[in-house]
Amino acid sequence: MKITLSQLSFHTGNFAENTSKIISAIQEAELLGSDIIVFSELATCGYPARDFLVFDDFINQALESITSIAKHCTKIAAIVGSPRVNNLSKGKALFNAAYFLCNGEIAHITDKTLLPNYDIFDEYRYFEPNKNFEIIAYKEFKIALTICEDLWNIVENPIYPTSPMDELIKQEPDFIINIAASPYSKTQIAERQKVLQSNALKYQIPVFYVNHIGAQTHLIFDGGSCVVEKNGAIIHELAYFKEDTKSFEIIKNSESIDVIVANPSKSRERNQLKDIENALILGIKQYFQKLGFKQAILGLSGGIDSALVCYLACKALGNENVWAILMPSQFSSQHSVDDSVKLVQNLQIKHDIIPIENTFQSFLNSLHEFYKDTPFGLAEENLQSRTRGVILMGLANKFGHILLNTSNKSELAVGYGTLYGDMCGGLSVIGDLYKTEIYALCEYINKDKEIIPSNILSKAPSAELRPDQKDSDSLPPYEVLDALLNNYIEEEMGPTQIIQAGFEPNLVQKILRMVNMNEWKRWQAPPVLRLSKKAFGPGRRVPISGKYLS
Repeated sequence: MKITLSQLSFHTGNFAENTSKIISAIQEAELLGSDIIVFSELATCGYPARDFLVFDDFINQALESITSIAKHCTKIAAIVGSPRVNNLSKGKALFNAAYFLCNGEIAHITDKTLLPNYDIFDEYRYFEPNKNFEIIAYKEFKIALTICEDLWNIVENPIYPTSPMDELIKQEPDFIINIAASPYSKTQIAERQKVLQSNALKYQIPVFYVNHIGAQTHLIFDGGSCVVEKNGAIIHELAYFKEDTKSFEIIKNSESIDVIVANPSKSRERNQLKDIENALILGIKQYFQKLGFKQAILGLSGGIDSALVCYLACKALGNENVWAILMPSQFSSQHSVDDSVKLVQNLQIKHDIIPIENTFQSFLNSLHEFYKDTPFGLAEENLQSRTRGVILMGLANKFGHILLNTSNKSELAVGYGTLYGDMCGGLSVIGDLYKTEIYALCEYINKDKEIIPSNILSKAPSAELRPDQKDSDSLPPYEVLDALLNNYIEEEMGPTQIIQAGFEPNLVQKILRMVNMNEWKRWQAPPVLRLSKKAFGPGRRVPISGKYLS
């Protein structure tokens, strides 16, 4: 039997486009002689659909898509993820389902059993868990069809009381098919492969895995669909961060199931920095495509954060679609302007210089009656940032651009940013990268030639909102800060554990208090492209007005 894995990008709620892509892939696979083509989880409606799932019309369109797709499955079978109505008298309104389509109709439906309800996942809000376990018999083969999380309960300290494969294996399936929408993080690729290999080894049958590809707002799906032999060997991986399709031959012998692939991919070590770069480029590109925008604008300060965002935007959108605005003030150094000009020349993008000193002074004049007899301080610093924000948003609105935010995770964590100023934007590109990670990524980008000017990488970070200002005036060295923040945010360590890890107690109390006291700012920040296992946004839910460490 020939199985085709089809790793496609789907647009949430765009049923016409999603259905058309699925049907086209089915027709191509049929011409190649495939018996089954497999698509990812919730392919008809896109993942995550979130509260679109509460609308009857949305679910009806999903069913119409399945019905339409089934008509094209007369000479080939297809496995397609889609929501379906729970017709039982009790439970949640929907199931997260995998449809097995053949002979022009729905031949079988498998519902998802294990519904993740942690980090960015919220599936139990919408779906009822499956309680019936049945394999699919098709062309002399028996298939254990599972959906994403259904294979993840094999790790140590499982979070679910049951495992679907423990039930399905009793029916002696020949292989596993798993359809998924597994989002990218810096650790997810390795963890995902380990889970798939563990299943193949435990149940001693091959695993065919199809993952989603593309980006949906803050989530980035990296693809990496693959086939794992029963001995745990990954015999082929599909592409990462782009659409891909691959077919496999399955031969049933008296003693085993053999999987044959032409031109198998070579096993290779992944470069995490390259993966991060590709993930961010894909995240930007699809955010613009799915919203119907083409052009980006951003403020270029001469610092490393805006330089990195500018480079990534050019890679995602094309340098002809990126507009950089330099907005020097009386506190800006000449090298900041020079470094920014050198960067835009390297990238060959449009740029303009709009000095803000006069605009800033007009705000001070308006506020003079209230600010008089008080020293220059944080309010005046923030006014400069907000002046820049007003200019950028005015240009973005006037010319139909999306403003890209350039704040990093270190700054967002401790509140080192100005609401309605440098925190403006439609998308936070690097808000899930710590400052030290940004330096590492920029050095990687410059590995072959200097794209980001070396002076941007070597000079001390500064907001340049007052004379001779440095980030180190307010924050510990980023190497220390980022390690502390990672322990608190990603590793979810409390203050006692962090102190035991070697951090100075007063610094721990100060930084953790800054993180907690600035949650209100992050609620008003733009969506952050997710790169870590705990990004700011829907995956980290803490109260604004809580008292913990405040």
